[in-house]
Amino acid sequence: MNKNTVVYVLSDSIGETGEQVAKAAVSQFNSGKYETRRFPYITEEKQIIEILEEAKEEKCIIVFTIVVEELRNILIQKAKEYDIKAIDLMEPILEGLKSVVGSSPKREPGLIRRLDEKYFRKVEAVEFAVKYDDGKDSRGIKKADIVLIGVSRTSKTPLSMYLAHRNIKVANVPLIPEVAAPKELFDIDPKKIIGLTANPIKLNEIRQERLKALGLNDTANYASMERILSEIEYAEELMKKLKCTVIDVSNKAVEETASLIFEMIRDDEIS
Repeated sequence: MNKNTVVYVLSDSIGETGEQVAKAAVSQFNSGKYETRRFPYITEEKQIIEILEEAKEEKCIIVFTIVVEELRNILIQKAKEYDIKAIDLMEPILEGLKSVVGSSPKREPGLIRRLDEKYFRKVEAVEFAVKYDDGKDSRGIKKADIVLIGVSRTSKTPLSMYLAHRNIKVANVPLIPEVAAPKELFDIDPKKIIGLTANPIKLNEIRQERLKALGLNDTANYASMERILSEIEYAEELMKKLKCTVIDVSNKAVEETASLIFEMIRDDEIS
């Protein structure tokens, strides 16, 4: 490539894809003497004409990732008029996918970035759930979208992770009679707190299985009916004080409980 070669990258989004492809292509030539000029967020014909007016004075090529059909067609037409080589990176792929999936592309700029943002929100929510799982740090209570409380083995952790994968930041707090409930629970909106309870017989079975899995004696106090009833009584009294919603998870899969929580969130947003 000669010293004065310019690669123009035009996009109706941020233009990162076009720039990376252009750099990858340029790297295949012995001479690295080139300049890349990126023009993001192309939304008007006027912008395209201004850029081409500049480009026609250069030894250049245009690479573009414009998916809005009207703008794409204008660019192609104007590039021909100015006798500038213009390469559409997206159209061949869009047409190929269209023939395979049998539907037309949305032609909305910036969708990949929106998908990335959604992914990172999910990662953030999962990390949050891990950090504030099982009452590790009560500071998470005020930062959470939802706070789950309940005695041991009421599905707090799996429910937290399930909700996190739906981009909801969840902290969960185990309720133990001998340990005072975090004061932060009384400082937040009760609508953010979900109390989880279960049938004592069901809890007894689950805890016995848990002890067996750990190689411990299933007659330990943790799984005794007396202990379970004591914990449930304490938890129910606390939930009444907090005036929070209570869900019985005895015969519910995590997905069912999560569905109920989603409904509550939607109702709160509407009201």
